[in-house]
Amino acid sequence: MEAVTRVVLAIDAPEVLDELLHFLDRSGAAHVLATVSDAQQVEAAARHLEPDLVLAEPRLAPFVPKPTPCIAIASRESVAALRAAIAAGVAAFTVWPVERDDLLARVRTFAVARRPLERRATVVAVHAARGGAGCTFIATHLSQAIAQTSRSCALLDVDPWGDDISSALGIPEAAEGIHSLDELAGVVAELTPEQFDAATWSHPAGFRAVVASREGATVDSASLQRVVDIAAASVDVLIVHTPSSLDPGARWCLTAADVILEVLALDVMSFRASSRLLARLATDTDTDRVRFIVNRAGRSEVVPADVERVFGRPATAVVPFDGSVPRLQDHGSLLSRRSRTARVIGRWAGQLLDAPSDARGAA
Repeated sequence: MEAVTRVVLAIDAPEVLDELLHFLDRSGAAHVLATVSDAQQVEAAARHLEPDLVLAEPRLAPFVPKPTPCIAIASRESVAALRAAIAAGVAAFTVWPVERDDLLARVRTFAVARRPLERRATVVAVHAARGGAGCTFIATHLSQAIAQTSRSCALLDVDPWGDDISSALGIPEAAEGIHSLDELAGVVAELTPEQFDAATWSHPAGFRAVVASREGATVDSASLQRVVDIAAASVDVLIVHTPSSLDPGARWCLTAADVILEVLALDVMSFRASSRLLARLATDTDTDRVRFIVNRAGRSEVVPADVERVFGRPATAVVPFDGSVPRLQDHGSLLSRRSRTARVIGRWAGQLLDAPSDARGAA
């Protein structure tokens, strides 16, 4: 992600404040964390938000606590304003709007490049090239199975065209404390791994969840990558629920995952769709990371053994058909952990995560 300066504006004059906000927003060089207008607010914002820089009127500059850098901004050059800025020990003094270009250049110098976060999690991307194969079912029940182990788990829905995770888990749209992907992306510049847990919804089974963007809101690829990085630094296992089509964000999630679970239905269309997907991914993804999961296995002309014939490797798991699943999903419920199907998922989930890192693939 491009380095951006995190700024607090300590400006009392409304017209100057509005101009600065629009100017910095258009530049793309700064992210304004807060605007304050008195001495007490200046000190509190600097200490709690830990900005890279404070832009302050000369009279407010003395209240910026050290060692936070400060640039004094005056609407006109005067001896009194200059003396106040010097006494405050500011990093620079500029006149607005005459020296706006110089101000922007100085703001850029305080940008702190975001250090790569140390990945703690095994990242598992769940994908189904054909809609209806059971991507959501596998992602949610895999999360439930992992939560029953000693590993912490989070489920992230990055499908921009649906909200299937929310429906499958029975998450009410207007419930308090539920933050969608676009909401987290909107504050990603301030979000830390420590804050991620508090910003996610807790399922009764013990895993955390982030629902898909609401009302068609889009998330740019850079912000999506940062959210995934933060989530992967926060838990032991991160399950990423991806859309069937490959938009740039979904493609990045698949290429960045340690393991790709490709969910297949036992029909020709599902096999063909997954074959086309793998051909598209082959240019920038190690396809050895792909594991094939046959879902809703039952009597069919296409059988699980055909996975190896078509894809060159056998299915990692075969999940049996369970007639209770549609009813449970309609009510936002998961299978009981004691059910036959849930036990099958629990067994191969443990085998998948216990596999050596070289078998999973490197991120």
